[in-house]
Amino acid sequence: MPIEIRALRRDDEREGFLSGDSALDLYFERHAGQNQWRHHIGVTYVAIEAGRILGFATVSPASLDAETLPDGRRRPPYPAPVLRVARLAVHVDARGAGIGRGLLRFCIELAERMRDEVGCVGVVVDAKPGAMTFYTRLGFSTIEAVQGAATAVPAPALMFLPLGRVPLGKV
Repeated sequence: MPIEIRALRRDDEREGFLSGDSALDLYFERHAGQNQWRHHIGVTYVAIEAGRILGFATVSPASLDAETLPDGRRRPPYPAPVLRVARLAVHVDARGAGIGRGLLRFCIELAERMRDEVGCVGVVVDAKPGAMTFYTRLGFSTIEAVQGAATAVPAPALMFLPLGRVPLGKV
């Protein structure tokens, strides 16, 4: 049965999702739905096979100072719209099956639709330290965050991928 990627639904079973990162698991179980349906600050997409959630990615629109983007393009001196992948996790039983890459590919394709419909210059991920290699191999580069840093948890590294350079064969 093929893997389906779609928006989280209210009746999706989120309890018991186990990625190996308790903060991501707690977010998915308790907060993903609230952020999507009550607060409208992000949408969580799930990868499902045979009715079982194998992974998820939460995205939201964002903007970055155009002068800090590492793609070398000259831009107007105001914030540039991007798609932010705030969270991405794969169930421990599905690791190595390409679920994370599939979710990221889905997010990049969403950003490309945004580019054509409302404006979007790239994708930003909040990469946890252990995931930076994964994103670097796919073409993301580290950018510096100036504001919004939290001190309660290790700060994720912001990494950027300009849409004009998306290596779709790699993702």
